[in-house]
Amino acid sequence: MKENFSRSSLLILMVYLVTKSCFGFQKIAFGTGILLGGYSLKWGAAFVIYVVVCIFMAAFSALALWQREILQPIVEKLIAFRERLGHVRWLAVLLVFISPLWFFQFTPWGLVFSDIYIRVLVWFLVILAFAFFIKKGNALFGWAEFFVALLLTSSEFVIAVPFMNVTDYPFSLGWSEGNRMWDYSIMFGRHLYNYPADKQIYALIDVGRQFIGGLPFIMPGLTIGMERFWIALTVILPYLLLGMAAFRFVRADRKIWLLATLWALIFLKQGPIHPPLVLCAVIVALLWRSPLWVALPIIALTGYAAEESRYTWLFAPGMWIGMLELAGAALQTKRLTINSWSRAILLGLVGMAGGYFGPKVAGLLAGNSAAGVAISASSIAANVSDQPLLWYRLLPNATYGIGILAGLLIAVSPLIIILVYLTASKKWVLNVWQGLALIAPLLAFLGVGLIASTKIGGGGDLHNMDMFLIGLMFVAVLAWQKGGKEWLATIDLAPLSIKFILLLLFALPGLRSLQVMRSFDFAEDASWLAALTDAPTEKSLDMYPAQAVTDAALQTIREEIALAQSQGGEVLFMDQRQLLTFGFITDVPLVAEYEKKLLMDEALSSNSAYFEIFYSDISAQRFALIISEPLRSPIKDSSYQFGEENNAWVKWVSNPVLCYYEPKTTLKEVGVQLLVPKLEPTDCPAQLP
Repeated sequence: MKENFSRSSLLILMVYLVTKSCFGFQKIAFGTGILLGGYSLKWGAAFVIYVVVCIFMAAFSALALWQREILQPIVEKLIAFRERLGHVRWLAVLLVFISPLWFFQFTPWGLVFSDIYIRVLVWFLVILAFAFFIKKGNALFGWAEFFVALLLTSSEFVIAVPFMNVTDYPFSLGWSEGNRMWDYSIMFGRHLYNYPADKQIYALIDVGRQFIGGLPFIMPGLTIGMERFWIALTVILPYLLLGMAAFRFVRADRKIWLLATLWALIFLKQGPIHPPLVLCAVIVALLWRSPLWVALPIIALTGYAAEESRYTWLFAPGMWIGMLELAGAALQTKRLTINSWSRAILLGLVGMAGGYFGPKVAGLLAGNSAAGVAISASSIAANVSDQPLLWYRLLPNATYGIGILAGLLIAVSPLIIILVYLTASKKWVLNVWQGLALIAPLLAFLGVGLIASTKIGGGGDLHNMDMFLIGLMFVAVLAWQKGGKEWLATIDLAPLSIKFILLLLFALPGLRSLQVMRSFDFAEDASWLAALTDAPTEKSLDMYPAQAVTDAALQTIREEIALAQSQGGEVLFMDQRQLLTFGFITDVPLVAEYEKKLLMDEALSSNSAYFEIFYSDISAQRFALIISEPLRSPIKDSSYQFGEENNAWVKWVSNPVLCYYEPKTTLKEVGVQLLVPKLEPTDCPAQLP
C-alpha cells in the first residue's frame, strides 16, 4: 500500500511539473504571430514539439513506476551505450553539468525561459543524465548517484549566481552596490581620492568587511570588474573554507569531503552571511579538539574579532565552540567526563569573554582608557530601540514576500527533520546535557536573529539569522560525525519520506539560485526579448545600457562637474562614489561626508542632531553639484517593498534636498540625477523635519 501511494504521488508530481511547464512555454510562444490567434510558425511548432515531449516524459515516468519490465530493453541498451563510452562518458558528464548554467546565465534565452517550472524540469533532466553517466554497473543509477548529481548541480547554481554581476559597467548595480565598493577602498585605497591626508574618512561599514572587501585595492590598477569579481569570491570562498574545516575529519575520503563542503556552502548561502562571521566560524571549527594552549588564546581573539565586526556577534564564537566540544564529546556509560565538561565550559567562557571584554582590553593596550568599553545590556537595548522594530516583517509582506518566519522554516526544516530522525532512530545518540548544549545556544541565536530581522532597514532576507544558521550547520556536523555518515552510506534503506526530505535539503538552496540566474549583457537583443517575455518595455528587462549610452552618461557627468568647478563650487557624490574610486571621474576633491548609506542610517534613527549640520550645508547651497540617485518624494505604506525606509528617506533627505536643489539632468538609463542649487528656494525651513 505504501509503495503504491509513493508511486502515485511521484507520478502526480511529474504530471503536475510537465503540465505547468507547458503552460509556461505557451506564454512564451503566444503573441509571436497570427497563426491560431497568436502563434508564429516557428514558435507554434516549437510549442507543439515541447508538449509532445512532455507527454512522452509523463508516459515514460508512468511506465518506469508501474511497468518497469516494458522498459527493460531500453534500459539495457542505455547501459550498454554508457559502457561503450568508456572514459568519454566523463566528457558527457561535464557537458551535462555546464549546460544549464550556460543556457540560463550566459545566453539571452535565460530571460526567455524564466518560468520556474520549465527550469525545474530542465534541472530534473540534467540530474537524471548526470546520475546516469556517473553510475557504474548494470543499473541506470541509484539513490546515491541521484543525490550526488542533485548536490553538485545545486552547488553549481549557488556558486554561479554571485558572478552574474561581474562587469566593467561603471554605474551602481543596486541601491548601495557602488558606494559599498567605495567603503571597501578606504582602508587600502585612500590614495585614490583627492582628500587631505590628515583627515579621517568615515565609511559606514565594519572593519572586518572593509578589510576583506578592500584587499584588492593593494594592487595598482584595480578595475571595477576585478573588484566585483573579488566580491563574488568573498561570498563563496569563506563558506567553502568553513565546510572544509568543519568536515575535515573525513578528508581522507576526498569525494565525501568535497560533497560535505558543498552542502555547507549551499545551506549557509540561504542567509546569506557576511564573510567576517563565516571566517570566525572557520577558526572555531579548526580549534575544535585542538590543544587548550592553542585554542584558548585564539578563541578569545576570535570573539574579539567577531565583536569588532558586529556587536551582536560577540558571544557567537564562544557559544559555537562550547556546543562542539560538549555535544561532540564521547560518552562514558551515557555520561560526559569531567574533562569534557571543563574543556567545553572553559573554551566557551573564554570565547565569550574575548568578545565582551576584548574592546576594553584593546583600548587599554592602545593607551586609550576611554576606548573600547565593554558592551553592556543597556547599551545593546539602546541600540535595538534606536530604530523602529517592524514585527510584521516576520510574516508575509511586500519587503520579503513569504516573511522571515516562513522563509526560515523553509530553509532549515529539512535539516531539522533529518536531525530529529537521526536521534529518534538512535543513529545519533546524545545525552540530556548534550542536547541542551545544542538547543539552548540555537534558541538564543534564533531570538537575536528574529529581533534583528524586524529592525527597520532589515527583513529583506535571512542574513540576520547568520549565527543561528551557522550553529545549525555545526549541529549537522556533529550528527554527521556521530552516525550520519554511515546512515547516508545506506540511504537506499531509508524510508521514502526521509529520502524526499533529503532531496529538499539539497534542492531548495539551488532552486532559489536557479530562479534568478540570467544575463544582463544583451541590450542589443532587447526588442525581441521584450516580445518573447511580454515585458512592458525594453527598459523593464533591466539590461546593462548599451556602451554608447553609458559613455554619453559619463561624459554628461564630467561636463557638469567641470561647469560646477569653474564656478568655484564643491561637488558632492552622495551616490555613485565608485566613479571616483575607479577613475571614471578624476580631479574632483572628495567630499567625504553625506554618503547615501550614512544618510539613510541616520534617517532610520531620526537623528535630528546629525541632520542639522546637513541642512545647514544644503541651505547655504554649499555644493554647486550633487550626484545622487533620482530623488522622489512619494510616501508609501507597508504594502510597498521597504515602504518605511522609503518614507524615512523622503522625510529626512529627499524633501529637504529638493527644496534647496533642483534636478538639472536625470540620466534614467544609468540611474543618476544631477542636482544644482535653486535660485530661489521657497519656505524650506518650514518643510524640514
